[in-house]
Amino acid sequence: METDKYIAPNGDVFVHRLKDLTDEEKERLELQNSRMISEAKAAKLEREAKRHWDIFYKRNETKFFRDRHWTTREFQELINFDPEQQIIFLELGCGVGNMVFPLLEEGFSNFYFYACDFSPRAIEFVKSNKLYDDSRIKAFCADLTTDDLFDNINENTADIASLIFVLSAINPTMWSQVAKVAFRALKPGGVLLFRDYGRYDMAQLRFKPGHKIADNYYMRQDGTRTYYYTEEELADIFSKAGFEILSNTYVQRRTVNFKEGVDVPRIFVQGKYKKPHGIGSE
Repeated sequence: METDKYIAPNGDVFVHRLKDLTDEEKERLELQNSRMISEAKAAKLEREAKRHWDIFYKRNETKFFRDRHWTTREFQELINFDPEQQIIFLELGCGVGNMVFPLLEEGFSNFYFYACDFSPRAIEFVKSNKLYDDSRIKAFCADLTTDDLFDNINENTADIASLIFVLSAINPTMWSQVAKVAFRALKPGGVLLFRDYGRYDMAQLRFKPGHKIADNYYMRQDGTRTYYYTEEELADIFSKAGFEILSNTYVQRRTVNFKEGVDVPRIFVQGKYKKPHGIGSE
C-alpha cells in the first residue's frame, strides 16, 4: 500500500489501495466460513440490536470508547467557519458523547449540538455528563433506519453532521436509508463527516468461526455487530443518496500501548460527503 500515501500530523496514513493479505490472513478469513451464523440467529440479532447496545453501555458505562480529540485535526470543516457564524452540528450515533463533549471542551461557542443514539442508556449517560447544557446541546434517542430523527430536528437544518463508527453496526440492508436520513438532515452545502472500519482491519482478521453473519459482516462476543468497508462501497452508498464525494480514503494507523506490549495495525475508511447546493430534502 505505497501508492498515493499521505501521512497526517497525528500519524494517520491515508492511502487509496486495499491492503494486500498474507497467506496466513487469507487462511484466517477462509476459516471464518467454516461455521457461519444461521439465518435464524442473524434475524434474532437484528430484533435485539437495541437491547445488545443497551447492555453494552450498562456494562461499560462511559469507559469503553476514548474521547475523540482528533476530529478537529482530521476534519477541517469543524473549524473553517467565521466564529460569528452560528453552526448547527448533528452527531448521528453519539454513543456517550465521545465526540461532542471534546468539541464543547475546546470552546466552539458558536456551535449548537444535536446528538442522537439508538441506545436509551447511552443518551442517559450523555445527559448526566457535567458538560451537558440544554442551551448548547440536545440529546435524544433515534433509530437512523427510520424517520425518528425528524421528531427532534428539522430537515435541511445541520451545517455539519457526523457518522463516526456507526454505519458498520447497522444491518447492511438499511445503509441506504441511513445515508438518505443524513442527507435530509443537512442544509444544502452541508457536509457529512464519516469514519468507520476498513476492509481487512486487524479486528476483522481476528474473528473466529461462529461469528460471521455474511461477507465482511460479523457478530461480536457481546451480540453487537460490525461490518468492514471498502472505499468503493462507501462512495456508492453516499453518492446514490445524493451526496457529492469530497474525499473517501483508507486510513492506516497503529494502536500502541507500550505498557501492555500492544502494537496493532488498524485500517479505517474516512470520508467527507457534501449535500449539493440547490437541493432540498428530496
